[in-house]
Formats: sequence, C-alpha cells, structure tokens
Amino acid sequence: MTTATALDTLGRLESEAIHIFREVAGEFDRPVILFSGGKDSTLLLHLAVKAFWPAPVPFPLLHVDTGHNFDEVIEFRDQVVARHGLRLEVAKVQDYIDDGRLAERPDGTRNPLQTVPLLDAITGHKFDAVFGGGRRDEERARAKERIFSLRNSFGQWEPRRQRPELWNLYNGRHRPGEHVRVFPLSNWTELDVWHYIAREGIELPSIYYAHRREVYLRDGMWLAEGPWGGPREGEEKLEKTIRYRTVGDGSCTGAVESDAADIEAVIAEVAASRLTERGATRADDRLSEAAMEDRKREGYF
Repeated sequence: MTTATALDTLGRLESEAIHIFREVAGEFDRPVILFSGGKDSTLLLHLAVKAFWPAPVPFPLLHVDTGHNFDEVIEFRDQVVARHGLRLEVAKVQDYIDDGRLAERPDGTRNPLQTVPLLDAITGHKFDAVFGGGRRDEERARAKERIFSLRNSFGQWEPRRQRPELWNLYNGRHRPGEHVRVFPLSNWTELDVWHYIAREGIELPSIYYAHRREVYLRDGMWLAEGPWGGPREGEEKLEKTIRYRTVGDGSCTGAVESDAADIEAVIAEVAASRLTERGATRADDRLSEAAMEDRKREGYF
C-alpha cells in the first residue's frame, strides 16, 4: 500500500466512523462508549471527539473491569477521562464475585465473566446504543456482525436478526428492552488502526511498545505475573523484550517478543504479521473453535 493510498483509505474510514457516531446521536436517546484504555477504544474515543468538536462528546463511557488489569492501562484510562472531562461508569467483575453473583472460573480467566456486569450496566442505565471497538478482521464471529448489531431483551446476539446495511443506511429500530451494539471500526484492519494512530499522533498506554518485562511461556504465549496468578510448576520466568498487541484480562492476554519501540517499527511489524492480534495473543479465544461466537450469543461485546 502506497502512502497516498493509505492516507486516502484512512480518510474514508474516518469519515465513515464520524458519520456513524452522528447517526447514533440523532437516532438514540442514551448511547454509551465502551472504553477500557486499549488502543481500539482509545481510537474510538478520538473519533467521537472529532465527530462532535467543538462540543463535548455527548455520551458517557463504560468500562467492564475484570480486576485483572495492567497498571499502565488503568492509569492511562483515568488520564484520558480526566483530560476530556468525561463521565466514566465502571462495572466491576470483582463486585459480582464478592457477593456471589459470579464465581471464579477454574482457569482463572475473567473475560467470560464480563457479560453479566455488562448487561446489568446496560439495563440499569437504560443505554439503548453501545459503541464498541470490535473490528471484522479480528475474529470470524466479529466478521459476521453488522455495524448496527441488534441485541434482544436478554442482550443476546441473534445472527438471523441482523439487518442489511446498504448505501451506509443504518437501521436502529429496536423494541423496548432491546439495544443496539454499534461498531464504527468494523471496516478497519489492525494496520489501518496503527496508520491512523501515527497520522493523528494518538497517545496509547506504554505497553503497546517494546519494553522489558518478566514473562513465562504457556501454550505458546508469553504471559506476565500479576494479581491473576503466575507461572505453574515447570514454567520459568524470564525477562524479555516484549510488547502487547491487544490488552485485556491479564490472565489470558499474551505478549509478543518485539523490539518495536516506536510507532513506525510497530507498523512494520504488524504489516509483516500473518496472525491477527487476538489469534496470536488471546487465550480466551482458544477455548473452542466457536468461543467468541458463543460469548456473543450470551451478550458479550
């Protein structure tokens, strides 16, 4: 892809995303943006700021917090919220575990436990449109999903109820109790995301760039020790130069060995990769062939 072509592609993607944000603002009463501090949700917020500038972003933010976070990401999340003067709602998985509504999984990962706090937050705040940073290139189940994705009154995704989206016309109609998940980044690729971050000078958590960290190898992925646990018997901790391509629950988010310490190096690395970031570094997507689709049918992101 030439520089001129990349810039033209980024302009079209940006225009599409801004159009989607404005469509939702006109069609829905109580939208919310899912924001974790990761690269895709940070890009999503950047586009929302652009869509409504010079007015403030008219939606609150929602983070479904597993409690298994990287410190750098939570610190960055709070800095961004303060900088833009936004309201952040946090639904904590730990609260649900503490009062017995949820139980820890045997494998220790909490990503699948996010569904109930997410749906409760949507219902409790009466959100009718929920912006997410999902992209179709990430995973097969996400490739099936529309930009406006209708969820039933239980928050579940029903593929047969997905609507055509011809000529950039989006159908936001829904019954009482239903809501719509909205994915402005659907048509972006990981490489598009990084090119746009470079073009716009968007700040990200430091762990997206190469740094030294103690990690251990499990199932072909480099995991870091944290509140979620550490190496098992026979797993050795090593200090390596790594970075994270995606950020989620620390128990199932793997790092990649990398010397990409700046954005140009990251772009070159992503361009040469033959695995999506989720396929390469997310253990929760390896639980079964249909792990993501099963969770989406239950109400997951």
